[in-house]
Amino acid sequence: MAVPTEIAIFDRAQIARNRQRAAARFSSHDFLFRRVVSDISERLLDVRRNFPAVLQIGARGGSAEILKAAKCSRLTTMDIAPALLGQNDNGICADEENLPFAPQTFDLAVSALGLHAVNDLPGALVQIRRVLVPDGLFIGALFGGETLKELRASLMQAELNIRGGIGPRVAPMADRLALAGLMQRAGFALPVVDMDTVTVMYRDIFHLMSDLRGMGEANAVSAKQKTMTGRKMFLEAGRIYQEQFADTDGKIPATFEIIYLNGWSPHESQQKPLARGSAKLSLTEALEC
Repeated sequence: MAVPTEIAIFDRAQIARNRQRAAARFSSHDFLFRRVVSDISERLLDVRRNFPAVLQIGARGGSAEILKAAKCSRLTTMDIAPALLGQNDNGICADEENLPFAPQTFDLAVSALGLHAVNDLPGALVQIRRVLVPDGLFIGALFGGETLKELRASLMQAELNIRGGIGPRVAPMADRLALAGLMQRAGFALPVVDMDTVTVMYRDIFHLMSDLRGMGEANAVSAKQKTMTGRKMFLEAGRIYQEQFADTDGKIPATFEIIYLNGWSPHESQQKPLARGSAKLSLTEALEC
C-alpha cells in the first residue's frame, strides 16, 4: 500500500534517482556499506545455523560475505535502483516500502543502510517480519539520529546567516530507543538493538558531500527547497564547519551513527519471558543473599 503523499517525508522517486546515478562509481564510495555488510556477516557467524533462503534488501555493500556466513543456497537481492543490481540473476527491482514477496518465503532477511529513508518504517519492519518463516531472522543496519550532526549544524547556521530561516537539508533519522520500540511493535521476538559510531575525516565540506552523492545519499527530503542551493550557502557552511569542528590539521569530522537491529519471527520454540509476578525470589531476598 502506497504511503499517502501528505505524510511522505522522503521522495522515493528521488531516492531511486540518487542511487541510480551513484551506481557507476559506487565502489569508490562504498566503505561504510562494506563495513556494515562485514559486521552483519560476523553476527551471522555467531548464530551458528544455516539460512537456506536469504533476502538482501538493498544491493549496496555486496553479498559474498553474507552468502558465506549464512550458508545460503538461494539469495534474492532487491533494490530500488536497477543499476545497483547489475547482472544479478536473482535481482529484483523493488521498493523497500513494498516487498513483493509472499509470506514465510525467507529464512533470513538482511538490510545494510537502506531503511533509514523509508516513509513508513514500522510498516516496512512488519513486511520484513511477514516474509520470514517462523523462527526466521532479520538483521538490519540503518543510519541513526546523530549521523552527520556536524554537517547538519553547519548548514542550519549558514542558512540562518544568509536567509534568516532553516530548510530541511539533512534527512531526519530515528534514534536507538525509538527503533527498539518499533521492533517490538512490528512483532519481532527477542529484539536486540545496538549501535556503532564511525567518524570519518575530510579535507573540507565539498569532499564530504561528494562522498554522500557517491553513496547515493544526496538529499531526498520531500519538503526540501526546489531551487538550486547557491555556492555562497555551501561556502558559508564550509566556513562554519571548519571553524567549529576542524582538528589541528584542519580536517573536519563527519559522524555516522549506525544502529543495528536484530529480531526473530515468532516461533513456539523460542524463549518466553516469565509471567509477571511469577518470580520465586523477591528483590529484597536477592539483595540479602
